[in-house]
Order: sequence, then structure tokens, then C-alpha cells
Amino acid sequence: MKRIGILTSGGDAPGMNAAIRAVTRTALAHGIEVYGINYGFAGLVAGDIFPMTSAEVADKINRGGTFLYSARYPEFAQEEGQLKGIEQLKKFGIDALVVIGGDGSYHGALALTKRGYNAVGLPGTIDNDIPYTDYTIGFDTACMTAADNLDKIRDTATSHQRVFVVNVMGRECGDIAMYAGVASGADAIVIPERSYDIAQIAQGLKQGFANGKKHGLVVVAEGVMNANEFKDELLKYGDFDARATVLGHVQRGGEPTVRDRILATKMGAYAVQLLLNGKGGLAVGIEGNKITHHNILDLFDEKHHGDFSLFELNKDLAK
Repeated sequence: MKRIGILTSGGDAPGMNAAIRAVTRTALAHGIEVYGINYGFAGLVAGDIFPMTSAEVADKINRGGTFLYSARYPEFAQEEGQLKGIEQLKKFGIDALVVIGGDGSYHGALALTKRGYNAVGLPGTIDNDIPYTDYTIGFDTACMTAADNLDKIRDTATSHQRVFVVNVMGRECGDIAMYAGVASGADAIVIPERSYDIAQIAQGLKQGFANGKKHGLVVVAEGVMNANEFKDELLKYGDFDARATVLGHVQRGGEPTVRDRILATKMGAYAVQLLLNGKGGLAVGIEGNKITHHNILDLFDEKHHGDFSLFELNKDLAK
């Protein structure tokens, strides 16, 4: 193997740049050339590819987003798109690929491996919804951002004795809601993986005010419903002064935390080692604080299992 490519795909996540840096410098240290691919699989097909140097990744470890940019390209799921991508890999002499992204990105990495180009996937997504990894790159930063905003919302909620219903991101995974909710002292956390009773949540909020609380904070994962819809349903069971807030894409940006920088760095270096050993079709993860890898195919048959003890713990802490 003389040359590898690297791309980021799907939604951006803080720490992607740290992973790109680690892949690039680890490969260069082993005498392997590195080519960056802009705009994910769309850029691969278009040939938006350029040589990367050590200087190219300098001062990137602390930057959010991805300097290789990202784009969704569903056409890569089809044979035609894959063959066009392989044409570009041959044109630029790229022997293997590191793909940083989520589930859709992994499908692309597996497709290339099956066609003779070893590809290794790194879990770059704030949602923390990838199987066989305790944490994904960007999740910790997204939780910190969400918790910081929830703290600010609590301040104004207390000032006006209001209830705030706040949407956090995560798609169909409730991990951001659980972690940020517990860290911010939420009165209720609502996630897709667990059933909920809005009437019961309203009763808990009323009891909280009766016990002397000056605010109510309900954290709702986006996979459940929109915060405004949830607020309207909640008001059917309680006479609250309530507001709804959707945190949105602010959770994807910002400087990555130390944990995300270190995680991305370890995973990036590990991915290069796998490729040096002639391995592909693999997804890198962290399990029990140890960097691991699994066949990408195994991920498609499994679901991420969150730490739902946090969800249960919050029920007691919110009383």
C-alpha cells in the first residue's frame, strides 16, 4: 500500500478534523502518501481529490466541523456511483480509504471493500447511535454544548417560574438527551427508546412547583417529537407558563472537547494500522476504554445500546 484517501461523510461532528489529522500524520510516518477527498462520496465521484501534507493538517485538531467538507450522496448506494468512485481511486492511485461518518458512510466503505478497495470506517456522528462503540466522535462535545445551553435555559426558566421543553438532537437515539439531561438537572427526559406518559410528566412538574421548585425543564430527544408539539400536549394536563426551544445545529459545531480530540486521534491512528495490515470492511470503535474493530456487516445487524441507567437514575433525581 502506497497511498490512502480520507473523506468525511454525512452530518459533521466535532473531532472529525482531529481524526483527519491523526490519519494523515500516522500514514506519513509510515511512508504512506495521503490524499484528501472533499465533500465525501460526492467529491470522490467528482474527483475532488488532492494530496495532503503534514502542514495541511496543522492547527486543525481544535477546529470543529470538517475542513474536508461533507455532503450526502445517496447515489453511492448504487453500482453506478460506486464504479465511478473506483474510477477516481484508480486515477489518483489510491489503494485504500478511511471513511469518517455514520451508518450511511459505513455502507459506502463496505461497498468499496467488496470491490477490492480496503476501507475502514470511523464513527463520526454526534448522535452516538453506532453499534459496537461506547462513544462516537463528536458525541461528548455535542453533550457539552447541549448541557451548556440547558443551563442557560434553566436560568431564565427560574427567573420567570416557567416550564421549558427543549429538543436536543440524536435522530432515533436518546443518548444526547440522557447525558445532557442528567448533567443539567432535567425534571424529565423523553427518549425514543423508552415509553413516556405526558400526563405523568405534567403531574411531576406540578409536584415540583408545589415542593418549591422555581422552574421545570423537560429534555426531549428529536426522535420523539418536536418540542412545540410536546409543549402543547403537556399544557393539556397542567396550567403552566411554558415555552419550547429547539437547540438544533448548534450542537454540531464548536471546538471539540479533550475527550473527542483524544478519541478521534486514537481511532485515526488505529485505522491506518488496520489498513497497513491489509484489512478493510471494518469499523473502529471504543469498548471498555479500549480501541476495537468489528466487521462493518455486523453493525448493520445490531443496534447501539445506550446507558439507560441514566434514564432511570434521573427519575429519582428529579423528585
